[in-house]
Amino acid sequence: MSTSAIEVSGEKVKVMWDKILTKIFCDICIKEILKDNTPGKAYSQRQLKNRWDALKKEWKAWKKLKGEDTGLGWNPIKRTVDASNDWWESRLKIVLKAKKFRALGIDPEFEGKLDQMFMGVVAIGDKAWTYSSSTLRSEFFEDVDNDIPE
Repeated sequence: MSTSAIEVSGEKVKVMWDKILTKIFCDICIKEILKDNTPGKAYSQRQLKNRWDALKKEWKAWKKLKGEDTGLGWNPIKRTVDASNDWWESRLKIVLKAKKFRALGIDPEFEGKLDQMFMGVVAIGDKAWTYSSSTLRSEFFEDVDNDIPE
């Protein structure tokens, strides 16, 4: 969980970015990216940018950690990549910023959201789309759940 400070009645208060709040943040960002807008106004632009930058940094480290390796599993109990100690030791020598992922990784659902936000491509395969495409086919949204809890 990470934090950032907001100002309430002239006093700075820390905001706790837990998994649920971060998921909502990602959903909002994805919706706004698709509308070619900037994220909403509940937090200051600086706070949203700080969160965006922190998530992007984590996502980059996670992607670099996994690299081109295939056949990596997901350990739902540890909530991280299921790989041998040798694999972890060799990868962590290359990606020093990824040490924290040995204890707690980015779960696959969340990784998909971060991919949408940072890859510049909304989806893969038959639903691939880049920002230069300008419009999305309506079929893209058939299996997407973008409901944001109120």
